[in-house]
Amino acid sequence: MRLSLFLNNKPTAMILRKAFIFSFIFVCSVTLLAQADLQKLDEYIAKAQAEWNVPGIAVAIVKDGKVVLSKGYGVLEAGKDQPVDANSLFAIASNTKAFIASSIGTLVDQGKIGWKDKVRDYLPYFELYDNYASSEATIEDLLSHRLGLGTFSGDVIWYKSNLSAEDVVKRAKFVPQAYGFRDGYGYSNLMFITAGEVIKAVTGKEWHEYVQETFFGPLEMGRTITSTESLSNTNNYATPHKAIRDENLVIDWAKWDNMGAAGGIISSANDMAKWMNFQLMGTSEPSSVLAKETQNLIWTPHNSYTVSESQKLAKPGRNFNSYALGWGVSDKDGRRIIAHGGGYDGMYSRVAMMPEENLGIVVLTNGMRGISNVITDYVMDAYIGAPTVDHSKAALSSMSYAMYDRIDNIKSKRVKGTKPSLSSREYGGIFYTPMYGDIYVKEEAGKLRLEFSHAPLLSATLEHWHYDTFEVKWEQEHAWFGFGTVQFNFDAQRNIQGIRIDVPNDDIFFHELDLKKINSPKTTQGR
Repeated sequence: MRLSLFLNNKPTAMILRKAFIFSFIFVCSVTLLAQADLQKLDEYIAKAQAEWNVPGIAVAIVKDGKVVLSKGYGVLEAGKDQPVDANSLFAIASNTKAFIASSIGTLVDQGKIGWKDKVRDYLPYFELYDNYASSEATIEDLLSHRLGLGTFSGDVIWYKSNLSAEDVVKRAKFVPQAYGFRDGYGYSNLMFITAGEVIKAVTGKEWHEYVQETFFGPLEMGRTITSTESLSNTNNYATPHKAIRDENLVIDWAKWDNMGAAGGIISSANDMAKWMNFQLMGTSEPSSVLAKETQNLIWTPHNSYTVSESQKLAKPGRNFNSYALGWGVSDKDGRRIIAHGGGYDGMYSRVAMMPEENLGIVVLTNGMRGISNVITDYVMDAYIGAPTVDHSKAALSSMSYAMYDRIDNIKSKRVKGTKPSLSSREYGGIFYTPMYGDIYVKEEAGKLRLEFSHAPLLSATLEHWHYDTFEVKWEQEHAWFGFGTVQFNFDAQRNIQGIRIDVPNDDIFFHELDLKKINSPKTTQGR
């Protein structure tokens, strides 16, 4: 038995069962709250899955401590017959962040850490863009996206790389400042990776070991894992699919171990239903592993941002947007919505809860289309008796292919008939930026190759595009991007000074890398 899982000498699993039994008795003793038509919900979900052309989804709904629906729709892989069920595994991606916030909450309850503690108290090597931000950043700051970094900025550091989590955190100091310290909102995976390293510093355990002991085990989330390397233990897991306009392209699972604290959990509808019930009901017990007061703080807005005009139209009744600690917080018709989305290579997901209704919905998908929000919004409307809105139809009618439009615009400006100004050999070199390290351009058999020093899966060949710009031909299909170019920059004497990698996408920002040509590798020098 693990002492960290017990309070008042009671096993956490027993505490959770007691909470659920108490909740069931309480609900039966009062007027029954509004209940949705489950058959109608089931039919709507199945219809939406087909309309959105997502190969497979799994959905669970919990209400008043009970699982009222947990079911799969579609198939694990397009073109194959194995169906999705409630135990099928999907990447939950950034829904992992709630587990990290709750894990730190348990450490706060145990007196081992404080929300206002400085990050450097636990990670002396932690640095950001300036000394003030580096020294003043707190644990709360890590979990609320208010440290001055831009949304997704720096994700190119960890993506498909063999860097450790600590190595990734140490490079955060080179990520540019996007806004004032605690003066804006910028969604940062890097800071949740940092939070995972804080857990390790406090407990002596990797973040996933602590989450396993504290939550997965006691909640009997027996299928939930934290690495793609564990997928081989089952054959019931979804295959990721890249969405290219109306097409679903099968792609490989991507290994996210080095950023796992920001998005590495892989789970099922059944297991996530247990997690939602714990969040909604289990923390009410005074002797819960996570105190109710701590849960309330985790759900309290810490970083508010604007409700856009388009959101007001699409989500009537919403009055505010905010990020709490590992959760997004908004409202609908006077009710709080505690929610988060997840985006993994080839998979989208969403968890949405209405605490005042004791209602939770999880949607797991093996595609990259926004069906998750459609389903959670429809289910919440059904349970609160809101006017029926076909969220699926509305969202489909406004679906954007903006990234592909950007690519088409770039391609339309290609100047044909030009030639490179140098031989293939002369373009070769080592290009360095402190944020990333070394990137190589190599000449092999008269052709150019692009290689990333710590991400071999990003290798590509370079084919002439126009002038001194080359098209990137990736050797592996990537979920978030495809078309891209490498432009060589020269000084007045026609000496290559650096390169600019331009890969249009909304998640992995190669353009952040200010790559200068050098004479020898710097990555091997510990830079």
